[in-house]
Amino acid sequence: MKIQTLILGLLISFTSIAQTGIQFDKTTYNYGKIKKGIHKSVIFSFLNSNAKPAVIEFANAECGCTQPEYNQTPILKGQKGTIKITYTAPFNGVFKKKVTVKFAGMKDPTELTIEGEVI
Repeated sequence: MKIQTLILGLLISFTSIAQTGIQFDKTTYNYGKIKKGIHKSVIFSFLNSNAKPAVIEFANAECGCTQPEYNQTPILKGQKGTIKITYTAPFNGVFKKKVTVKFAGMKDPTELTIEGEVI
């Protein structure tokens, strides 16, 4: 039973990768503890396994304290691309912010998450 569940999970994972053709190395990053007012950045990398070039159409952050930066140069099949997300720590406390990344020609966006604690 466990093997069947594992195989089913792997098939679902491979199917979702095949549908989008974009695979991020990670979709969540934890900064840990950072000081208030400091700008901290993280780079999320992705691989294009789609036959078509991948182009980031847009990347929207849920607040002004989170700033995505990306290039709109097409990433060809087998190549890697990146998106840099910078967080400015405006308030003390725990935070969790999302950035929605939409690739041209793809139906569903990818959600990237940064989190941590401002001290």
